[in-house]
Amino acid sequence: MMTLEQLTRMAGVVCPMYAIVDPKGRIVSAGPTLKKLRPQLSWEGRRFFRVFDLSRPRSVRSVEDLLRTSGSKLHLQFRDAPQTGLKGVCTPLPDGQGAFINLSFGISVLEAVRDYDLTSADFSPTDLTIEMLYLVEAKSAAMEASRQLNLRLQGAKIAAEEQAFTDTLTGLKNRRAMDHVLGRLIASGREFALMHLDLDFFKQVNDTLGHAAGDAVLQQAARIMVECTRQSDTVVRVGGDEFVMILEGVLDTTRLAAIAKRLIQQLEEPIPFGAQTCRISASAGTTLSTWQKVPDMQQLLNQADLALYAAKRAGRAQHCFYREGMEKDDLGAAACGNGAAEPQQAAGGPAS
Repeated sequence: MMTLEQLTRMAGVVCPMYAIVDPKGRIVSAGPTLKKLRPQLSWEGRRFFRVFDLSRPRSVRSVEDLLRTSGSKLHLQFRDAPQTGLKGVCTPLPDGQGAFINLSFGISVLEAVRDYDLTSADFSPTDLTIEMLYLVEAKSAAMEASRQLNLRLQGAKIAAEEQAFTDTLTGLKNRRAMDHVLGRLIASGREFALMHLDLDFFKQVNDTLGHAAGDAVLQQAARIMVECTRQSDTVVRVGGDEFVMILEGVLDTTRLAAIAKRLIQQLEEPIPFGAQTCRISASAGTTLSTWQKVPDMQQLLNQADLALYAAKRAGRAQHCFYREGMEKDDLGAAACGNGAAEPQQAAGGPAS
């Protein structure tokens, strides 16, 4: 007949999470993996029901009850933390010597492996848990690789979209971005001012000092425009030395005139380029979305453009607001003056 020592030696190999309980409910022996879960616990002699809380079957309160569940699944957990959930099956030992209980982690095996730092050596060589863990690990690695790839693709998409909306020389928004912003503002019914600005004497810089100097001037002009506007505003280089500023919620013509004046004054400051000095100025024209009953992007851009060229005809370094009739004559030229001129606004429509 097999001795207890022989039984425990064999059980430790094929089911390392076993527990042998005597007829009084005291643990006689425990498997090596089970002991690893509570390394500070003196297993031998401890009462099984003080170590474990049996939740199902609910009727089990003693070793006699436990033996009557022979062959049925047991649901239990440790009474102390961490209260790892376990599954088990009980079978009686010969001659009324007690019970042999084989335990496993069930679906909580992933948490158990993490919490107790278990390895393949802690499981029976034939236990499918190891294969499952490898599959889960492989799946996790594949999912992480997929997540990282998606993040890179998303980042590349964002970078490509940002590049598509950005002027590479100045870092400002480009015409495509301007169309997007204007379309969004008009569709949402938000009010804004549209200022079209053109650099005066820029061609002379390019002709006398070269395109590198011209690029430096454009970059400095872009910095000035960004500094003179809010973070919520949109500054756009629409091409060459032309710029558009979209000032959301700014409808006060006095304030807009002051912004234009400050821009012109700062752009007239000398711009160093190597041993040379570049000198430019600027002209600007402004219209408001509220000067149209139903704002239209192309009409607003055309109005700002007409106001800009009225400012140029007025002698450059000027700012004009759009006025009704600018399409037909030179009315606007007389209304410009160093960015300080204000339109006479007709009720319910554009300035006249």
